[in-house]
Amino acid sequence: MASVSVDEAMRRAIELAARGLGTTSPNPVVGCVLLDEDGQVVGEGFHAYAGGPHAEIVALAQAGQRAKGGTAVVTLEPCNHTGRTGPCSTALVQAGVARVVIAVPDPNPVASGGAATLRSAGVRVDLGVRGDEAQAGNIAWLTSMRRGWPYVIWKYAATLDGRSAAADGTSMWITSEAARIDVHALRGTVDAVIAGVGTVLADDPRLTARNLRDGSLAIRQPLRVVVDSSGRTPVDARVRDGAARTWIATAAEVGADPDGQVDLPALLAALHQRGVRAVLLEGGPRLAGAFLAAGLVDKIVGYVAPRLLGAGPTALVDAKVTTIAEAIDLEFVDVTQVGPDLRITALPRKREG
Repeated sequence: MASVSVDEAMRRAIELAARGLGTTSPNPVVGCVLLDEDGQVVGEGFHAYAGGPHAEIVALAQAGQRAKGGTAVVTLEPCNHTGRTGPCSTALVQAGVARVVIAVPDPNPVASGGAATLRSAGVRVDLGVRGDEAQAGNIAWLTSMRRGWPYVIWKYAATLDGRSAAADGTSMWITSEAARIDVHALRGTVDAVIAGVGTVLADDPRLTARNLRDGSLAIRQPLRVVVDSSGRTPVDARVRDGAARTWIATAAEVGADPDGQVDLPALLAALHQRGVRAVLLEGGPRLAGAFLAAGLVDKIVGYVAPRLLGAGPTALVDAKVTTIAEAIDLEFVDVTQVGPDLRITALPRKREG
C-alpha cells in the first residue's frame, strides 16, 4: 500500500467529517485519518452522532497497534474533556501516536486544550493544515460556538422577478419538485427550521424533513420554531402535529423588541441554549427582512424558478433598506441548476462601521 501525505490525509478526513452533517449536533462534525510510521493509512473515522464514539476513537479502533509511532490527522482539535465519551487527547497519547496534525483549533472552552495535553505528553502537534477547508465544512458549529447563537441560513423560493406568490396568493408550486427535494435535504442538515406566524396562518406548512417521493419523514427532524409574538398559531396547525418537536416562540416567553415583536437575538440565544447550532429560516418575507436588517443571516440559499409573474408578494419585505447605498451586498459562492431552477448560494458581506 502506498504512503500518503499529511495533506492528502487531511483532505480525506474532511470528506469523512462531512458524513456527520445533520446527525452530530450539538457536537461538531469531525473526521480523522491515522497513518502508521511509514505513512500508510491504518485507520479512518468520523463522528456519526451525538453521544457516539468520536472520530479519533473510531480510527484508533481500526488501527490497533499500528497506531503506535504514527500520525493522527484530524479536522478539529481533539477534545480534552470527559462528557458522554472520554477525552480523545488522552486516547491518542495512550495509543502511542507520535504526531497529531490538526486543521482547526476547538473554540469550545469546555472541550479545548487537547493540543496542550498532547504536547505535554511529548506528542508533536501541527496546526492549520487545510484549515480553511475544514472550517468551511464545520462552519455552522464553529460559528455558533464562537459567538453563542446559531448559524442562520435564509432559504427562499421565487420567480425570476422575485415573486414568492402570484397576485391571488397562490404559491404552490413556484419551484420544481427537484428544488423541493433539495430543500428537504437542506432541512435535514440543520437543527431547527424557523417560520413566522404569518406563513403558518397563510400556508399551514409542516416544516418537516420528508421524502417527497413517498411522503415518509426523515429519521432526524429539526425543531420547528414559529415566531409568533402574540400567540396566534392555531391549535390545529400542522406544525403542532407531533411529527417533530415544535416551539411557538412568543414575545412574552422570549422577550420583546421595541416594537413588541419577538426579540430575534434573544430567540437565537435561547435556541443556542437548547443545543441548536444551525437554523434554516423559512417562510415569511417580513421575518426574513427583520433577520437581515439585524445582521443575523449568515448564508442565503435562493431557489429561482424560470418564471415571471409581474405581480404578487415578494420574497423579502422591509429589510430596512431605503436607498441604494444601504443595500445588503452579497457574495455569490455557488450557482447550481436543480431541475429547471437555479439554486443560488450567497453570503452577506460584512458592513463597515
